[in-house]
Amino acid sequence: MQVEPVEYEELRAARRALRIAVVTETYPPEVNGVALTAARFVECLRAEGHEIQLVRPRQAADERDASTAGFEEVLTRGVPIPRYPNLKMGLPAKRALEARWSFRRPDVVHIVTEGPLGWSALRAAAKLRLPVVSDFRTNFHAYSSHYGIGWLKKPILAYLRKFHNRTLATLVPTEALRAELAALGFRGLRVVARGVDTALFDPARRSEELRARWGAGPSDPVLLHVGRIAPEKNLEALAAAFIAAKAVAPRARLVLVGDGPARKALQERCPGAVFAGLRRGEDLAAHYASGDVFLFPSLTETFGNVTLEALASGLAVVAYDYAAARELIEDGRNGLAPAFDDTPGFVLAAARLAGDAVRARALGGAARASALALDWARVGQKLEAILLSAAETATAGPAPAPRAPRPGARLRARGFPATTARPS
Repeated sequence: MQVEPVEYEELRAARRALRIAVVTETYPPEVNGVALTAARFVECLRAEGHEIQLVRPRQAADERDASTAGFEEVLTRGVPIPRYPNLKMGLPAKRALEARWSFRRPDVVHIVTEGPLGWSALRAAAKLRLPVVSDFRTNFHAYSSHYGIGWLKKPILAYLRKFHNRTLATLVPTEALRAELAALGFRGLRVVARGVDTALFDPARRSEELRARWGAGPSDPVLLHVGRIAPEKNLEALAAAFIAAKAVAPRARLVLVGDGPARKALQERCPGAVFAGLRRGEDLAAHYASGDVFLFPSLTETFGNVTLEALASGLAVVAYDYAAARELIEDGRNGLAPAFDDTPGFVLAAARLAGDAVRARALGGAARASALALDWARVGQKLEAILLSAAETATAGPAPAPRAPRPGARLRARGFPATTARPS
């Protein structure tokens, strides 16, 4: 059985407060799109009076479970992810979840990530006949070709399809991704977009002092990139765009916010670039607002939160026409969106904006205006409606208890974390 679309106002009129178990293998203070989105959704649900049980891996050895009114945190075992030591992969915890949920049953389980902890939660919920809603937030199967393991793409996709088809609904951030996954055999797909904090990400946070530290004067174009510095982010296109921009505007600067395994290689490729490392909160917002052109060359996103944050910060955005850019950018009005994988088009767009400050400012102004309508509260209401509908289906009977898929077993036998889904 799947969750049928239900209008939010219909459910809200007769809704009850739910006890919702949220299971995720990444959560703040970890910095990535999935973690930050999960935290925002938890905030939205709590604001509507729902009780949240957050299940996630312990991020530090001395971290302990915490509880407040309407919020319980359950920490499980985790191990660092290879090449990403600051991120944890949750270990299986089926028996522990069964015991906890038998003692106090949630009305619905919301699984954010498809790793070992997520699979354990899916199995425990099935055994206890609990309704489950899942998120598809990372094109993990698409990452394989960037790590020399392209042959794993099909088995990873098979695992993800089996995982999500065991749930009542799978949330995706864009209509384009919904259509793509539907063609691949995924069922119960529901589009829930992402919002942005327009009070935090605001052009008013622009800092000339920060720009001066980057070596940029008031009229020098600053090209900004925010995100994981990793092979799957198509950084070669970013480097090519910077080289082209320098040819048009010799004083152009490239600033990268974030870190990752490809940082050293990119530093060698772009010796004049500024690597600002990880930034959070108002510091991150100031970095956004102090740029002029936002470059996002990734081709492996399910959404790309940074695109939305850049729009809200009043930057002229250059991003390929898919994921968040396809949903949010009107090419030539509030940003530039070259065709998917059109590297020459991406490079040309970046160079043109680097050499045309007037157009860059105009696009940035329109970008800010378009982002103001993307309020988190509205997005949270759509998620709430889906969870309410899922909870109402609980009496109709659960899906059969899942069995571990063979592809995942083969991957684990080769030492690869087959069930790991990491953030975009």
